[in-house]
Amino acid sequence: MVDSLILILFVISGAAAGWLGVDLLPEQLLLQVDNPEGLRTVLGGFGAFFGVIAGVFFQQLRRKLMQQVRTMPTDLLVSRAVGLILGLLVANLLLAPILLLPLPWEVIFVKPLAAVLSNVFFGVSGYNLAEVHGRTLLRLFNPSSTEAMLVADGVLQPASAKILDTSVIIDGRIRGLLASGLLEGQVIVAQSVIDELQALADSGNAEKRGRGRRGLKLLSELREQYGRRLVVNITRYEGNGVDDKLLLLTADTGGTLLTADYNLAKVAEVKELKVLNLSELVIALRPEVQPGDELLLKIARDGKEADQGVGYLDDGTMVVVEGARGRIGERLPVVVTGALQNPTGRIVFARGDGAPAEANGEATTKRKPRQERSKANPQADGPR
Repeated sequence: MVDSLILILFVISGAAAGWLGVDLLPEQLLLQVDNPEGLRTVLGGFGAFFGVIAGVFFQQLRRKLMQQVRTMPTDLLVSRAVGLILGLLVANLLLAPILLLPLPWEVIFVKPLAAVLSNVFFGVSGYNLAEVHGRTLLRLFNPSSTEAMLVADGVLQPASAKILDTSVIIDGRIRGLLASGLLEGQVIVAQSVIDELQALADSGNAEKRGRGRRGLKLLSELREQYGRRLVVNITRYEGNGVDDKLLLLTADTGGTLLTADYNLAKVAEVKELKVLNLSELVIALRPEVQPGDELLLKIARDGKEADQGVGYLDDGTMVVVEGARGRIGERLPVVVTGALQNPTGRIVFARGDGAPAEANGEATTKRKPRQERSKANPQADGPR
């Protein structure tokens, strides 16, 4: 209905412009016309034709704009609207002296041309500046805040919002990251993620149902603990799945996508979006184990190959020990010989010396006794 009304208005406007435009033609040209009414009809027809073309173009522009408005976050929409209004205000303030100038009839078209060009130029400029530098509005709303002033001046970079993927919520480690203070800024949960958790919680599969309920319970606890810092984005994006909608939300907000999904993280990197892979973060925070390090390791089980035993470091890293088969439950001194790193984790290889050792921990670095260090360096225990 709205599209039909727009098209009719453009056709009527074009026909009226062509019909009434005859009066604006020079008198010398009108004297050469034998049938002025026919000329009006022809120009009115041309005006209606161009009105149809302009109406169809405006319809497409309106549909695209409405789609962007429906899927655009509220803060970004308000920022762009304010920038557009300020740009139009500046354009009209600068345009006022030009409109008051007395110009000859021959160049009177300069005024409407200047009005159109100035409004388009300053409107688009204000729109783009507000989109890029919208954070400068913090100074207007909270001038007494030192942090707001630093952000507005560009000295301090604002913390980007963290957008949670379903895998991160179900994983549960997001609670520890927030409690430790490693994640700054707002935490955004998309409506599509909540819908997916609800679908899992209502599933007939017991395992999926447990995962969905665990994720919803975690979100409820985080909301109670962090309050307004946890934001639910109710914008409904169009996409083939939750991953596509999360990528669109990340692109619109400029935030950082937090996920444990390796494939989703790689797609976000291809699209040049900010992404933090939780699995890679865990791997990066693991303690480094170099070849030649001596460890006291508890053997948990036998390995797949002959004469191999398997133990684990404190962070869960699996250690394959040569010569430790059949030593389950014993703590052995082992020497690291190498490590294998892959996108899903790390495997450490070591060899045992065959002698049991006493230790309270699962795996610790072996150190020489104090007496042996004193013999090797007589001044080690002396006065400093």
